[in-house]
Amino acid sequence: MAHKLLDKIEIPHDRFEIRLSGSGGQGMILAAVILAEAIGVDYRKNVVQSQSYGPEARGGASKADVVVSSNEIYYPKAMQLDMLLCMTQESLDKYYPDLHKEGVLIVDSGLVKNIPTETYYGLPFTQIAREQAGHIMVANVVALGAIAAFTGVVAKEDLIGAVLKRAPRGTEDKNRTAVDIGFSDAMKVKKTPGRREGNGDV
Repeated sequence: MAHKLLDKIEIPHDRFEIRLSGSGGQGMILAAVILAEAIGVDYRKNVVQSQSYGPEARGGASKADVVVSSNEIYYPKAMQLDMLLCMTQESLDKYYPDLHKEGVLIVDSGLVKNIPTETYYGLPFTQIAREQAGHIMVANVVALGAIAAFTGVVAKEDLIGAVLKRAPRGTEDKNRTAVDIGFSDAMKVKKTPGRREGNGDV
C-alpha cells in the first residue's frame, strides 16, 4: 500500500486521514479515541478525532475519523481518506467513495461481502473476537491490532498501552489478547498474495 506512518515516508500533503466505520454499538468511536491517543501521545503528532452517528444510536451507520499531521491541523474533518475500516456492509457502501484511490481498505470479511475493489485487507474481526479473544465486544480492539499490522500507522506496543488505559478493570488481559490476535493474524494475511483476505485461521 502507498501510505505508511508520516515519519517513514514522505506524504506530500503531510496529512494522514483515517476513518473507522461500522454500526452504532460496535465501538468505533472508542476505537478512534484509542488510536488517536496512541498516535498523538507516543509519536508526538498533531491529532484530531471526530465522530458521527447515523439515524439510530445503535444499529445505524457510525463513523469516527482520526486526522494526523506533523504540522498544524487547520481543518479537522477528513477530506480524502488514506485508510478506511468498515465493520459492516452499510458502512462500506456509504464511505468507500471517500477513500483515496491509493488508500488502504480494511474490512470485517465475515460481515462485509460486496466489496467494490480487488485491493483490500480482510479479516473476520467479529468472529475472531468471539472465538479467539472470548467476547464479541472486543472486535474493535482486534481491528485496531490489525490496523497496526496492515498500515504501520502505530506501533503495536504503543497501541496496547493506549488500549489498556481505556480498558475497564478486569478486562486488561482480554483486551491485550485482542490486540495481539488482530496484529498476528493481519501479519499473516499481509504476506499472502491476491486480495489479502484471511478467515481467522491463518
